[in-house]
Amino acid sequence: MDATAPPARTVGYLGPVGTFTEQALYTQPDLAALEHVRFPSIVEVLRATEAGDVDLGFTAIENMIEGSVNATIDTLAFDASLLIQREVVISVNLNLLALPGVTLADIGEVRSHPVATAQCRRYLADRLPRARVVATNSTADAAREVAAADDHTVAAIAPRRAAEVYELEVLAADIEDHPENQTRFVLVGRDGVPAPTGHDKTSILVYQREDVPGSLVGILQEFAARSINLTKLESRPTRTGLGDYCFLIDCEGHIADEVVADALRNLHMKQAQVKFLGSYPSAYGEPHEVRRNREGVRAAEEWVAALRGRIRR
Repeated sequence: MDATAPPARTVGYLGPVGTFTEQALYTQPDLAALEHVRFPSIVEVLRATEAGDVDLGFTAIENMIEGSVNATIDTLAFDASLLIQREVVISVNLNLLALPGVTLADIGEVRSHPVATAQCRRYLADRLPRARVVATNSTADAAREVAAADDHTVAAIAPRRAAEVYELEVLAADIEDHPENQTRFVLVGRDGVPAPTGHDKTSILVYQREDVPGSLVGILQEFAARSINLTKLESRPTRTGLGDYCFLIDCEGHIADEVVADALRNLHMKQAQVKFLGSYPSAYGEPHEVRRNREGVRAAEEWVAALRGRIRR
């Protein structure tokens, strides 16, 4: 956050108690020490952060299997003026939870967040092919509903922490289709860009000036020409008309790096609009390429400066 801003006291996240978001938040000691404010949806977390009801917001943004969390992406892109401060990546293990004494044969309905049920398609098809799948706001919310309903035909897909919180039994553990599955979360605030660490990521949203052949290539060339690695490229509808898209781009490096700043400078000049979503420490990957790019730019600047020094006055 901005060095001049008061220290954060509150952080909002998707509740209730026992969500994967809460689990990810508790991996960060400084965030675990703050006052926690739970909200019923991702959109409400982000809106409350922008309104100043909480100092920081913490929410999922991407799953390794299911891709982007659209509620987070679209709110940051179109509806809120927030900056990403940090990313956190955790492994995801999903479990089938039910009331004590329930068996698989009893279950006729499975509740969970749509992203979670999508990650367990194979298990549901093989073991519970006749069960109705019902969407909830979060995995922990599904567990809470199962505990409150006192219905032996209903189960939830949720983390093991939710079983402890809501006194449910783990009927089947680790039922996700891909055991190596991970989810990426972001911490957002109203202002301030974290200082560069040498191992950073920058996120932007780029609108095309016009939809013509080669327009995306023109955007990508700004990064390719500077040897900047892209870690994410996703098209999103602009909400202005069918077929009108903008591009969410994550790249290695920090806005403080001249090579990244130069790419964004050119994009801003050539494209209709560029929205800066933040520069922040990267949770994975290696920093070597970014350092090499920075050193290359410095060497090129010194070379040009030497040439300019030979101009006759």
